[in-house]
Amino acid sequence: MAGKREENPAGSSNNLRGDVLRVLGVLKVATVEQIQQISAPHLSYRHTDKPTPSKRKQARTASHTGALSDLRKHGLAENGGQLPGGDTLRNLTPMGLAAAARELGRPVGEMGNPARGAGRTGASHPMTVNEAVLALLRPKPDLTQLASEPADVFAAAQAVFDAPAGLGTIASYATEVALPATGTWANPGKGGAQADIVVTAPEDGVPLLFVEIDNCFESAQILAAKIDKYMRFCQRKVKDVDGKERPMWRTRWWVPDGRRGDRPHPPLLLVFNRIGPRNPDTVFAQLAELTERHWKGTWYESGFHMYDGKLPIVVTGMKQLKEHGSAGAIFQRFGRPHNQTLLEAIGNPRREAADARQRAEHDARQREHQAELRRIAAQHRAEREACRPVCAGCGTRFTDERWKAIEPAGWDAPHDTHPHLCDDCKHQAVTAQRHAEQAGPEHQEHDQAVPGQKASGTWLSRFRA
Repeated sequence: MAGKREENPAGSSNNLRGDVLRVLGVLKVATVEQIQQISAPHLSYRHTDKPTPSKRKQARTASHTGALSDLRKHGLAENGGQLPGGDTLRNLTPMGLAAAARELGRPVGEMGNPARGAGRTGASHPMTVNEAVLALLRPKPDLTQLASEPADVFAAAQAVFDAPAGLGTIASYATEVALPATGTWANPGKGGAQADIVVTAPEDGVPLLFVEIDNCFESAQILAAKIDKYMRFCQRKVKDVDGKERPMWRTRWWVPDGRRGDRPHPPLLLVFNRIGPRNPDTVFAQLAELTERHWKGTWYESGFHMYDGKLPIVVTGMKQLKEHGSAGAIFQRFGRPHNQTLLEAIGNPRREAADARQRAEHDARQREHQAELRRIAAQHRAEREACRPVCAGCGTRFTDERWKAIEPAGWDAPHDTHPHLCDDCKHQAVTAQRHAEQAGPEHQEHDQAVPGQKASGTWLSRFRA
């Protein structure tokens, strides 16, 4: 135990240090409270008995503060300056990014660069990016860790637990991701974009989503230039490892192929955080007009648009995103008049509804066709039964096998000797005929001479006929 304490003086566990590495590996720079909110959200509902907000915050973040202290000792983390409110920013060193890559299961080349010096300028943009990640992720508290908390505190945690879930896990996110229009992934050239956030949560219906954060300092023209860069990247094709040419983004991320004629580029979510001087409503209208060639689909008479080769652009506000998350109807896609949920906004609900109607109509036609086939089959069976021969001897209907046996065959095939009799009556007739033939002519003449046997002779002659 003493050896472990010497190695990690703050007493942090491997799990705690792993949590810190994963969060900072994604966010690049963050406060201790942001790390705690993502990796251990149940702690936000503890220590409510502390007298001041600062003491409550200090108690909630104590374990992660210790983990950061131990990571600094090993040269994996460092302090990155302070925010205007006094919170200390934390980031990883190059060695820490390599350790985070192992925790996240990612290649080191995809981790980006350390965020050293971010706190010198206030880190307003990185902090907004972190807020967006938290709003999309919406971490759920572990209620089993709060069983001993007061009823009102537990009820608050329960409300968050019962609210609509967010997208993926922290491993589903990446920040400051270069999207090269020229060059390579490792060495991007000029003309490419840099996504503030990339979300890959196919299990939640979002295989790939680019997120751009705007603090309302940039004009619509500047944002339009950024979208041009996104489009250049999405249109770029390279040879994959199998020698086939495909979009460059598909060499890194998996997305379903989609249907022919409606294969849009990965969607772009633009989040306005209104702290700057520009009005996002005005920027929204101008930006939609400036980028129409990138996002406008082709109208089909079936009542929907197809977006083959287009870039879906969706817009929302940070305040609404933090309040409602991805499940709220707070997202407006360029070209659509109404707000939708994120999945609806990045998808094509009208086309899906048209497809569902088409499938329903097809299924209805199939059911009608099958019903008609059954009716025709029943009619054929009834007509066949009406034509089924009846035995001239006993009056029973022929079996299928007997009926088939008396049907005409080829010209050289033998004809049935008793086509008007069923199998049993035929057997009796053949037997009687054989016995009569074996009896000889004298018995036949004697039978004819005996008046009492006249009827049986007549019956036999009927079968011979």
